[in-house]
Amino acid sequence: MEYQSAKEKFIQAWGTVGSDWGISRTMAQIHALLLISPNALSVKDIMDELQISIGNANMNLRALMDWGLVYKELKAGERKEFFVAEKNMWDVVRKIITNRKRRELEPVLKVLDEVSAVPSDTPESQEFLKMIHEIRLFSSKADSLLETMLRTDSDWFIKSFLKMVK
Repeated sequence: MEYQSAKEKFIQAWGTVGSDWGISRTMAQIHALLLISPNALSVKDIMDELQISIGNANMNLRALMDWGLVYKELKAGERKEFFVAEKNMWDVVRKIITNRKRRELEPVLKVLDEVSAVPSDTPESQEFLKMIHEIRLFSSKADSLLETMLRTDSDWFIKSFLKMVK
């Protein structure tokens, strides 16, 4: 397989994975392009490579910067803005976990805390509270696991993970 075909296949695959994880395909494709680019790219470079509009490129670059996955890079003598991706994959994973935890898990935990305040004076409310408690317990354990992952260094995590899968 030649480089250009491999590059296109990787960008498409990363886009598919991104959409499976709940982010836009274009956002994931921009991230993939910047991950594999040896140099910072301008918005025009990104638009041309992915055949997307300036609005789409700008909106998704802003989102990637909000997640901490992409940074602006200024070049002396250039008026254009250039963008680079975080290349340390452990940092990428940490940032994704942090953002997903903040956007998805923490709101669920908050709702579970709120709805668990119902009185348990009927069989229906007792069953409701029982399930809320089970979901809260699982969600809290997931939250603790994610917090542990965020605090660890990559070497320890990878060694521990490899021990589990052997």
